[in-house]
Amino acid sequence: MLQPKREHPKEKVTLHPRNKHRERYDFKLLVESCPELGQFVRPNPYGDLSIDFFNPDAVMMLNKALLKHYYNISHWGMPAGYLCPPIPGRADYIHHIADLLGSCNHSKIPSGDRIKCLDVGVGANCVYPIIGVAEYGWSFVGSEIDPIAVVAANKIIELNTVLDGKVELRLQVNSWNIFEGVIKKEECFDLTICNPPFHASQAEAQSGTLRKLNNLTSKKSGKTILNFGGQQGELWCEGGEIRFVKDMISQSKHFSESCFWFSTLISKESNLNQVYHILKTVDAAEVKTIQMGQGNKISRVVAWTFLTKQEQEEWVKGRWR
Repeated sequence: MLQPKREHPKEKVTLHPRNKHRERYDFKLLVESCPELGQFVRPNPYGDLSIDFFNPDAVMMLNKALLKHYYNISHWGMPAGYLCPPIPGRADYIHHIADLLGSCNHSKIPSGDRIKCLDVGVGANCVYPIIGVAEYGWSFVGSEIDPIAVVAANKIIELNTVLDGKVELRLQVNSWNIFEGVIKKEECFDLTICNPPFHASQAEAQSGTLRKLNNLTSKKSGKTILNFGGQQGELWCEGGEIRFVKDMISQSKHFSESCFWFSTLISKESNLNQVYHILKTVDAAEVKTIQMGQGNKISRVVAWTFLTKQEQEEWVKGRWR
């Protein structure tokens, strides 16, 4: 018996206006683009077509369908257990950071492969470069400490001609370095993006997942199901998010002339004051905080630059025009 129909908003208004995923998933359309998704699509208790979002295989196939339908990615997949990120949230970061670039260019977002972005921790999924290339034509360098992830992401690039010549991957051999060993001498980036490891340990990551599952289902579960996957370095690292971001900010100072805007996601609002403090200690010339919302989750991007206003104008004239 169907449960009483719930009213759903026509649009997810918390997502960026240019985000292609503001409307509810059209599963009929997605199955047309990716027939393999069909095996996971069923009516939910309200009679709406949906998938089991606790099933990692279903979530993986949904992502595959979204990337194929909206971003022209015909071949996409990852090794088992690697992070399978929510596409709408990743797209939001790209669109918001594009607006940041536009704010320095008389509200015109710079596009094309002359705009160069460094994705710190690109992962096996290669999702940020995929969206950035599709939406704005930017070129990307993706850094990664995991050789297996590099091989998987390179396979995605090789199998999709739309990414050919637009995305380059670089293995970071020293896990303590973030920019050293990745940014080459005299190389310039217009922006860096990063989704840092959230947790400080595997146990903390599993505890957080259990808490989320229990909140969603109102049932107590003793089993951890990482429906979006995740390895060490993707979900957790020593010191967690704040340690990673502190290191990133400190190290960015040494590349102050190599990048216009550095940026990172900050998931924990409680970390913001520490982030702002260390940005002061490294004498960042300008700091921006961009609020983002995906459903009930609130996140934000913190961006910083060491360039003065005059240097910013010279950068734009020299590289974007």
